[in-house]
Amino acid sequence: MAYLETRGLGRDFPGVTALNNVDLSIELGRTHVLAGENGAGKSTLVKILTGTDRATRGEIVIDGRNPLTEPTLYKNIAYVPQELNLFAQMSVAENLFMPFDRTGHGGFLVDRAALIKEARIYLQRFGIEADPRDLVANISVSDQQLLQIARACTNGDMKVLILDEPTSSLTRVEVERVFKVIRGLLDRNHAIVFISHKMDEVFAIGDDYTVLRNGEKIESGKTADISETDLIRSMSGRDVAFEEHFRPDVPTAETIMNVSGLSGARFQDVSFELRHGEILGFAGLVGAGRSEVMQTIFGFLKAKSGAVTVDGAHWKLNDTSASVDNGMLYLSEERKHHGIFPLLSLRENIGISILSLTKGTFGISSGREREAVQKIIDEYGIRTAGMGKRISQLSGGNQQKAIIGRAMSTRPRVLIFDEPTKGIDIRTKTEIYRIMKGLAEEGVGVILVSSELDELKKCASRIITMHHGRVTGLFDTAGTNNETLVGAIFGTEAKANAN
Repeated sequence: MAYLETRGLGRDFPGVTALNNVDLSIELGRTHVLAGENGAGKSTLVKILTGTDRATRGEIVIDGRNPLTEPTLYKNIAYVPQELNLFAQMSVAENLFMPFDRTGHGGFLVDRAALIKEARIYLQRFGIEADPRDLVANISVSDQQLLQIARACTNGDMKVLILDEPTSSLTRVEVERVFKVIRGLLDRNHAIVFISHKMDEVFAIGDDYTVLRNGEKIESGKTADISETDLIRSMSGRDVAFEEHFRPDVPTAETIMNVSGLSGARFQDVSFELRHGEILGFAGLVGAGRSEVMQTIFGFLKAKSGAVTVDGAHWKLNDTSASVDNGMLYLSEERKHHGIFPLLSLRENIGISILSLTKGTFGISSGREREAVQKIIDEYGIRTAGMGKRISQLSGGNQQKAIIGRAMSTRPRVLIFDEPTKGIDIRTKTEIYRIMKGLAEEGVGVILVSSELDELKKCASRIITMHHGRVTGLFDTAGTNNETLVGAIFGTEAKANAN
């Protein structure tokens, strides 16, 4: 018997039908995969299930009752968002139990000793390798992901847990930690709604599935009864070429950037060269130091030693403004926090980087701005109802394409992508891969940091592996098998086999 149901659910916005006649049935003790491309209606459905939005038509039933007449039923549905949503400068224990009155720790005074004692129970249960007193800013990304799940479970009324891309920036080792937690919850007679674009995860964890496309339910059933190819076809409405690769066709031996003996936060003595016409991949576990290397080159983080040259000229470290002025851009994996201005429109988000193209006699020319922004929308295939739409209302894939288009309007020499397809569906991933390939072949030096080995093998000409802040190997992608790469990622010293 279903614990959570929707019947004929629909949601309309001005000029747009976000959901139309959607039926959903969630049973306790099972994991239900909610599948669909970006913009399929998953986020709208989740908002209705959690009570943060109202349906235009249809009904929702929780435990056989109507939450519109019994709003307390919404307490039985917990949601963990895709983006990390924690208080970085507060402790693990504080993040776990906030707001304190919800978890029974409220009142005029908070018993810190009791808070820490109870936090240890949750940290052990969820396999979080941190102390309750640690600042969240100082724990690993995987522990932060698990902490968000644990925080949702401090709700004693929770029966259905909705996980939105909970593994989007984790490697396989960290993913298995999350899956272990999920399976443990099911033993406690809960239901999981799992949203992911990673097909291997869908089939590893899912019992049931429902596919949404363009706001409508396409099909549902048991994951054991459908193949990966058929599920993707159902999501996208077309076939996807799994074996297609996006490595640039004409990499040269000419070096565009050289990094020598660079050391900084969480990494030591990193050296490599980036060539014209190639995509250079960086692989490693979460915490291996990949992002820290890139952020140090760009100037976010302070370099302790080492040197960088671009086109043979000395590169000024510790200065992000100098990096941008001299043609280097870093596209962070955290779009929400570092990539977009979520309260501004798509036009404003793009326009803010092309002021040199839109200046008029008396300030910004709205006509020039609209023309320039529309050109980027068209060139990068950004799907939107209009450039005046708030960028946070676009799908993750369209946000990412807007960020890339904005970056390319400044004509960079070096472009660093850090987890560029995080939380993005398979078809949109392919579009972004083609964009990266095209940029490399136009002469831009492209670096790709990714936790997905398949993504690196599809796109990168060469792959550098890192472990515990050190480079463990440099490999020609086409001539290297997965076992060798995984060994280097886990710290096995490997001889470089790439020229």
